[in-house]
Amino acid sequence: MARRVSLPGADEFFRHAFAAPSAEAAGAEGATPVRLVPGDGQPDLRPAERLPAKRGSGRERHDEKITVYVSSDELFDLEHARLVLRRHHGLSADRGRIVREAVAALLEDLEQHGDDSVLVQRLRSR
Repeated sequence: MARRVSLPGADEFFRHAFAAPSAEAAGAEGATPVRLVPGDGQPDLRPAERLPAKRGSGRERHDEKITVYVSSDELFDLEHARLVLRRHHGLSADRGRIVREAVAALLEDLEQHGDDSVLVQRLRSR
């Protein structure tokens, strides 16, 4: 019986090629986070409420699984976002991690803003 060799993917090859910029280099010194408010598309420049941020689970072994069907355009947009994160921000993330972070951000927004959350507004508009 032939053994299958496990080779590293592109993410592992390029992981160290991009260094994440430090807070000082990014100009984030003393920056105040803001939140975007759905509606007219204008940002709400009031400081965001200080609550513990939800985070996606990142690169770890996951025991639970769901299947999500997306259109070819949505898959293309997701892959484009992955490449933009790598090229312009020096962040290496696979599609699953991007989806987990997006879900965490939407759930945190729902928890904080309820009826005014981005998720509720988008679901009501469809």
